[in-house]
Amino acid sequence: MKIAVIGTGYVGLVVGTCLAETGNRVSCVDVDARKIDALRRGVVPIYEPGLEELILRNVAEDRLSFTTDTIAAVQDAKVVFIAVGTPQGEDGSADLKYVLGAVQDVAKAMTGYTVVVTKSTVPVGTNRKVAEILAANTRHPFDVVSNPEFLKEGAAIDDFMKPDRVVIGSESPRAVQVMQDLYAPFLRTGKPVLVMDPVSAEMTKYAANAMLATRISFMNEMARICEVVGANIEDVRKGIGSDARIGFPFLFAGVGYGGSCFPKDVRALVKAAEQHGYSPKVVHAVEQVNDEQKKVLAQKVRKHFGGELRGRHFAVWGLAFKPKTDDMREAPSLVVIDELLAAGATVTAFDPEAMKEARRILGDKVRYSDSAMGALRGADALILVTEWNEFRHADLEEIRKALAQPVVFDGRNIFNPARMRALGFTYYGIGVK
Repeated sequence: MKIAVIGTGYVGLVVGTCLAETGNRVSCVDVDARKIDALRRGVVPIYEPGLEELILRNVAEDRLSFTTDTIAAVQDAKVVFIAVGTPQGEDGSADLKYVLGAVQDVAKAMTGYTVVVTKSTVPVGTNRKVAEILAANTRHPFDVVSNPEFLKEGAAIDDFMKPDRVVIGSESPRAVQVMQDLYAPFLRTGKPVLVMDPVSAEMTKYAANAMLATRISFMNEMARICEVVGANIEDVRKGIGSDARIGFPFLFAGVGYGGSCFPKDVRALVKAAEQHGYSPKVVHAVEQVNDEQKKVLAQKVRKHFGGELRGRHFAVWGLAFKPKTDDMREAPSLVVIDELLAAGATVTAFDPEAMKEARRILGDKVRYSDSAMGALRGADALILVTEWNEFRHADLEEIRKALAQPVVFDGRNIFNPARMRALGFTYYGIGVK
């Protein structure tokens, strides 16, 4: 099947590459000529485990190509995925200018019946707008499908190749059949295809992300309560996660969520509800708790040092918003670092994958280390923000020797508090004694 993917960001690259891996001929389109040129040379602009290898293999086998020419990519394509960005507007709502602009370009390039699929996360009602733009700009038959993505950064290839479910939002039997044929290779284990109306499909994506964000903020609020009453959030987590009705995923206390999806989608859902006359209380609280949680670690640092950080120097481990990615969009590390710098402290930072992105965002506001242990030298404390696996098994004796003071602020509870104290550390976790 010939497929076009409009947008070579995180979603577009993963979708296009995985579809090419199952034998389809996929053209990925982007207006950024430098990005397209880099992709043609095998330079992948994002870090995602396994993605580079898949891209190189499918390009070599002539199943995957990259272009700035929308007309060439869309002509004769049976399915066109819209996977461009939907940035947050000033009022918190999703900005659809890139989506709707891409749809206009697709309409003008179509040469026959085409299934146009919105893969970008879009507000409820967007597919209706897409259909109206297509109808106004082409005489060729088409169907519009909402097909939200549920990819986790750091595990996106597996998420696409082995999905929990595929959501198809369409009322056209013809379009539904095309989409079922396209996804059939990924559903051989019997995972469900959920066919629903486009509005419900659009809402499913926002509801899923809001639910996961809610679990994170709930646990962070429980951690705050644990600290004031003297309980241990790790014991509480095991106690409630063992309940089959609750389970363990997304049940870890920490310094809040970040990334490109949860913050933006929670705000967009709040705004969409308000535009329809309803003020959501739970979802709004989720966002408030998360904003406050990102400041918790810096508050612990200030309290330990008596409120005076001027002249202090800190090592920060972990800059990406989560492990296995270089994405720093709305990362808790940025809030922690800003709070420390505003208080007069200096910072040396390290992340296994996000150093290039950190330099782009932070510039010369902080120092950078080429290793985790190198970041510790002379620091008054270690502040751990992102739970990369290599940090979990770091040599604690070496950490203690490298620090000017044996103080650790563990924003992800990856170290054992009792062991840390036994080794002579002053240890602060999230929701632990």
